[in-house]
Amino acid sequence: MNAPPNLRWIETFLEAKAAEAGAAKNTILGYGRDLNDFLVFLEAKTLSFATLQQSEIETYLIRCEAEGLAKSTRARRLSAIKQLYRFAYEEGWREDNPATRISGPGKSQSLPKTLEIPEVERLLEAACDQGQSVTEQVRNRCLIELLYATGMRVTELVSLPVASARGNPAMLLIRGKGGKERMVPLSPPAREALAAWLSVRDAAEEDARIKRKTPPSRFLFPSNAKEGHFTRQAFHRLLKDIAVQAGVSPARVTPHVLRHAFATHLLQGGADLRAIQTLLGHADLSTTEIYTHVLDERLKSLVLEHHPLAKRS
Repeated sequence: MNAPPNLRWIETFLEAKAAEAGAAKNTILGYGRDLNDFLVFLEAKTLSFATLQQSEIETYLIRCEAEGLAKSTRARRLSAIKQLYRFAYEEGWREDNPATRISGPGKSQSLPKTLEIPEVERLLEAACDQGQSVTEQVRNRCLIELLYATGMRVTELVSLPVASARGNPAMLLIRGKGGKERMVPLSPPAREALAAWLSVRDAAEEDARIKRKTPPSRFLFPSNAKEGHFTRQAFHRLLKDIAVQAGVSPARVTPHVLRHAFATHLLQGGADLRAIQTLLGHADLSTTEIYTHVLDERLKSLVLEHHPLAKRS
């Protein structure tokens, strides 16, 4: 089979990823960004995917390192290139795979940034007053309560269907990466915040239907954005504003940090690591094990208090 032009390589690969592997939208966008950066490098040197050699891929990776890109970013870009060439080999565009023997830099296993429980409590309290109207304040409180109560990814949170929240649920069904579903329990404060938001939301939706003939939204957090729901970008900005109001450094507060706080505080409270893996939607337990750093002090204290040799000393 004849190999397509450079750009078509990427387009066909992404189409196949979306259709065959069921990859999440953000994953596809990530592949696209990484491969388009690689394409810019190739075209600047008048190179072709069809004839590229291993040494030229390595030159690109060296350039990425020279630009100061993090190990994780370089590892991700190499992964995208490897998958593209595996796909090209299977499609018969190439008789070899020039990326097979290239080793990546590996990811830095840094500890996740998190927040102390009193800091999260201040964020939850500040969220109640954040917004230009009562509707926004009730929505914002619900967003923060749900995020901390469930450890959802921000995309999972803002794109929740309203149907999943009906009937005062004790648990939420969440569709995660790759379309995988999981159930997460809701705390009493989260259920209370959800019920309050549903009441306000449904009244606003009914008002819009009567006055503007607007069809009801299928999302729990509807908006006028093209996605039809509150966006990730808007939530990032909201969280920074809430952090300022709560007296917590905005640089330390992101949706992912609250996800880390959810997992860390559960582990501190004695939760099982596999249970946390299920709640976070991690495919591999090794991803969850990074949170075990929070056990260090608790285990040290346990040994010093209860081990007979510690008592003798």
